[in-house]
Amino acid sequence: MKKIVVLDGFTLNPGDLKWTGFAKLGDLTVYDRTPKDRIIQRARGAEILLTNKTVLTEAEMSRLPDVEYIGVFATGYNVVDVKAARKYGITVTNLPTYSTMSVAQQMFALLLSITNHAEHYADQDRRGRWTASPDFAYVDTPLIELSGKTFGIVGFGHIGQASARMAQAFGMKVMAFSSKTQEELGSVIKAPSLDDLFRESDVVALCCPLNDETKGMVNSHLIGLLKPSAIFINTARGGLVDEQALANALRSHRIHAAGLDVLTIEPPMADNPLRSLPNCYITPHIAWATHEARVRCMDTAVENLRAYLDGHPQNVVS
Repeated sequence: MKKIVVLDGFTLNPGDLKWTGFAKLGDLTVYDRTPKDRIIQRARGAEILLTNKTVLTEAEMSRLPDVEYIGVFATGYNVVDVKAARKYGITVTNLPTYSTMSVAQQMFALLLSITNHAEHYADQDRRGRWTASPDFAYVDTPLIELSGKTFGIVGFGHIGQASARMAQAFGMKVMAFSSKTQEELGSVIKAPSLDDLFRESDVVALCCPLNDETKGMVNSHLIGLLKPSAIFINTARGGLVDEQALANALRSHRIHAAGLDVLTIEPPMADNPLRSLPNCYITPHIAWATHEARVRCMDTAVENLRAYLDGHPQNVVS
């Protein structure tokens, strides 16, 4: 029976799910969180490692000769050095579609917070502002209609496609910067270039992975191309964005607003330049974390490991 170690299980399962699927596949040990200096101690002797955000580099792999499989509880797998994994013959898997609808939903939750301010108005009503209003309606901040606006998507995988369908349901025109052909994009307009997408869109949403090519790609140049009325949404990875450049644009009202579920450092530093801006709406990396998505995450991770143990690995990224 192989030894299975979950390095950081709390975020996926704070107590409302069960680990029994993994327990049936090996000798299971679950840690809520594992600091970097405890990884080797806790993973020693394990053939199977499961991680969410605990980073596994060549430094760890070189000292863990028994490890043969790393399962990532996420779609993005930048927490694992896959090049080093290949060097040491370690199979790495991810979960490509478990959170698609939840992340797309959060994208529009952020967008609607910016355009409709439902939470703000609910709070104003609690404070008695509507009761004291001389008019039947109480409006103290501009409201924005999405219909007819252009929704620009960077990356057109599962989440990008789901968000495109949602945008179209709101009556928005959709364009995408993607390697896919126009035939594959269907009714979505193919952006000639990333510059064109940023220049022409009313809303820009990131739906692409973080890697060496995309790290910091949303820089001062691209942000400078956005319309003054533009809204920027990122539910992908914080490292895609130059946060200081985005903060500068928001602070100077060079762009209208941003909605972010991810930041470069998580949890953020107290001095992160985006945290105090009233036109920046930040949620704490929760887009993936609906109960339904976490159930799919657990079930798919179990199936990934079972497939590997049966000799037919699936969702391999290494």
